Amino acid sequence: MQPHIFDGFNSEFEHLLLESMADGVFTLDENGIITSWNPAMAAITGYTPEEAVGKSCSLLNFNRCFNKFCPAGIIECGIYKHERIDGKECFLKHKNGNDVPVIKSARILKDKTGVVKGVVETVTNLTELHKARQEAEEANRRMGAIYRFDNIIGKSNTMQRVFSTIKAAASSDATILVQGESGTGKELVAGAVHYNSSRSDMPFLTVNSSALSESLLESELFGHVKGAFTGAVRDRIGRFEAAEGGTLFLDEIGEISPFIQVKLLRVVQERELERVGESKKRKIDIRIITATNRDLYSLVQQGRFREDLYYRLKVFPINIPPLRERKKDISILISHFIKLQNNKTGKHIAGVSHAAMRILLDYNWPGNVRELENAIEHAFVLCETEHIDIFDLPVEIRRMEYLLDSAKLHETDENTGTTKKKMTREFLLEILEASNWNKAEVGRQVGVSRAAIWKYMKKWDIPTAKP
Repeated sequence: MQPHIFDGFNSEFEHLLLESMADGVFTLDENGIITSWNPAMAAITGYTPEEAVGKSCSLLNFNRCFNKFCPAGIIECGIYKHERIDGKECFLKHKNGNDVPVIKSARILKDKTGVVKGVVETVTNLTELHKARQEAEEANRRMGAIYRFDNIIGKSNTMQRVFSTIKAAASSDATILVQGESGTGKELVAGAVHYNSSRSDMPFLTVNSSALSESLLESELFGHVKGAFTGAVRDRIGRFEAAEGGTLFLDEIGEISPFIQVKLLRVVQERELERVGESKKRKIDIRIITATNRDLYSLVQQGRFREDLYYRLKVFPINIPPLRERKKDISILISHFIKLQNNKTGKHIAGVSHAAMRILLDYNWPGNVRELENAIEHAFVLCETEHIDIFDLPVEIRRMEYLLDSAKLHETDENTGTTKKKMTREFLLEILEASNWNKAEVGRQVGVSRAAIWKYMKKWDIPTAKP
């Protein structure tokens, strides 16, 4: 007998309907033999109707049928006993041998007298969803890698104290306030707390409080119901609910309006919220981490930030020092960023010249670590040698160096009105290092004799040769 794709269906419309369905549909007779097979089943399994019809359903080798493993007979699989399967996630075996993730549903078919005539099954292909899940899991692993402790660079004593504070914060569930200037890495610290805590497998979401207007921020944080305002065409959960079980990081918290402060206080105190446009209270289980580059206590004194909210947010404060207060970390940060840029650009830059390093060490870094990273990225665009040099650096950093040189290395003789070099032990060591300890070269650069360089070295107990 030649197989029929929809044998058993009694109208042309039903045939056309099933042919057009994206989900796979097939039918079995009372003995578990396939009697019909729509095009979507062929696409999902690789088996044509001619190959499938007349065969047992064990052809698909589902890995889950009422906790039975295929191949199992129509009786053993339990469909007659239970009469239905609803949305079971499982795998079927493709013709080429690959496992295909699917959702399977099934129903017993009976005639008017209650006699079982067969089974109809639907199969939804989850390959794309399965792929998206894997990508999400991989993204979560990458995020965890990004926020590892060893990606917060620093060996100075101040940063070691920060690391100890992060570890302590991660082991608790307290609300945290991260304070530091722009570019110091507040989000990295917040992420490190989350990904080293018991909530690490749950969401870590970030909201920049200064980037949205009051009304948009309210909807973004708390969600809204359909009809709450013009354009609210459907219910939408906010970030607080989306972060359920995990952590919500609110950056630039000092910028939020008094109205949002009141609503945030309730969330922090009660761990409950109301979506915009409804009065229903919804419980949430999240950790809240906030950050600011402003002096929140000063804002409290000025009446611009609620005192009760301030103390609720700073249960466990973490203060990140600016880069100018941890200059010992600059050289290892530079090495880290050079490595990143080498991997990104395919270049092979080995480091920074002595002269450029002196500029980088002397610069005040108002933009902190972010500015340093941008400076190295800028230098990579211009650098054509193995070492980043002065003129590869951004102009504002070089300009600042000229001002520093003018103040640090020159002084005016009050009697003659002429300008002469001002020597310091630190500067002499830097010049010696840059000149490979050639005293004559050092003398030429600072405008004094070689003998004078020897005297300075003796005065400041500097060894005559490179240590």
